[in-house]
Amino acid sequence: MNKILVIIIVLLAGFALAGCERDGAGSMAKSDQMREAPQVSWDTQHNLAEDNNQFAIDLYHALQDEEGNLLYSPYSISLALAMTYGGARGDTEAQMAEVLHFEMPQAELHAAFNQLDLELAKKSEADEEGNQTVQLDIANAIWAQQDYAFLPEYLDLLALNYGAGIHLSDFKTRAEETTEEINLWVSDQTHERIQDILSPDALGELTRLVLVNAIYFNATWGAPFNVEDTQPAPFYLLDGSEIQVEMMYQALDARYYAGSLSGGIGYQAIRLPYAGGTVAMEIIVPDAGQFEAFEAALDWNTVEAILGGLHKVDMRLKMPKFTFRSTFALADPLKAMGMPDAFTPGTADFSGMDGTRDLNIDSVIHQAFVAVDEVGTEAAAVTVVEVVEVSMPIGEPEIIELTIDRPFIFLIRDLSSGQVLFVGRVLNPAQ
Repeated sequence: MNKILVIIIVLLAGFALAGCERDGAGSMAKSDQMREAPQVSWDTQHNLAEDNNQFAIDLYHALQDEEGNLLYSPYSISLALAMTYGGARGDTEAQMAEVLHFEMPQAELHAAFNQLDLELAKKSEADEEGNQTVQLDIANAIWAQQDYAFLPEYLDLLALNYGAGIHLSDFKTRAEETTEEINLWVSDQTHERIQDILSPDALGELTRLVLVNAIYFNATWGAPFNVEDTQPAPFYLLDGSEIQVEMMYQALDARYYAGSLSGGIGYQAIRLPYAGGTVAMEIIVPDAGQFEAFEAALDWNTVEAILGGLHKVDMRLKMPKFTFRSTFALADPLKAMGMPDAFTPGTADFSGMDGTRDLNIDSVIHQAFVAVDEVGTEAAAVTVVEVVEVSMPIGEPEIIELTIDRPFIFLIRDLSSGQVLFVGRVLNPAQ
């Protein structure tokens, strides 16, 4: 089975103003609250997923100038930053809400994240023999400075809505040991796919809080490819050059759509469900020579229009196998997107965490891994501005042939809530 793994770490560092450090604050109170299943309507849960997906595409544009293939989990990032947002106030809160598309009041938002998270945890599936065909694990954890007095209501918010266990540590004297502990936790949660996410000097004496979210996804296709049908075939890069890749093949019933954006930017799209049919990979393949124009026009409304047009066809599909990893330092992209205050000492307002304005975000680190082969698969993300449906003939079903032999965008999405779990771009499957 193939694996998709994503981790995001948000570090909050103490702001070193003369006289503002609260030494001797006493032992930090730990929340004794247990995670609760909230009563959140389906509409509220769906609206949160839509807001998260808007952020997903905004972040895509912030990262698209990165070279090569691209992979990230917008849900993991939204979730980790939501935990941080729970302590934001004033302009910091307003900026984060604008960038992250958090439109609900704080209490409603965190309850909605809790409900969505619990619903996603139910997506794991097993076949009749008891073999797990879909595994989706989401875990949150917090490391806090042991002598720093966080507000009990903030700790309660994290415990009630995110189930985040709190590990007390001393970053002043044990930063390196705590780093090793966090790296071990990450490795365990991701089945050793992501290791040493933090460098030995990543944490320091001013670190007060580390929030970590990890997602592990492992799923088989609803309709696996036959290994014997995989053959070397050409894949055409952005510059027009050709490489040889391992191209999978199968004939299947699939949901498919073809159309064009304004300006005549054409594309094809396909949905490939995982076992159980509740989670799927959705792939959008711009026409040859039009990938960069399509990418520039990408927005969530377009993606929704494309996905809404998917309909059943008989399909002859060829697509490449691929495996790659992406790592991002997200502080600068998030600042550029409109939330600089959260990272600015003296300006950041996380008084909802500790009653002071002594804290600011120091760094946001994100790493993702993906592997797609005949047995299982990963993610796909897409957006388009104006969609013109290609009319399908009435009568005998048309057999559609789709060969994914050029750059494409993909996303892995929960079909019931609509939440995008992973977004990816493949420019070179052999990278």
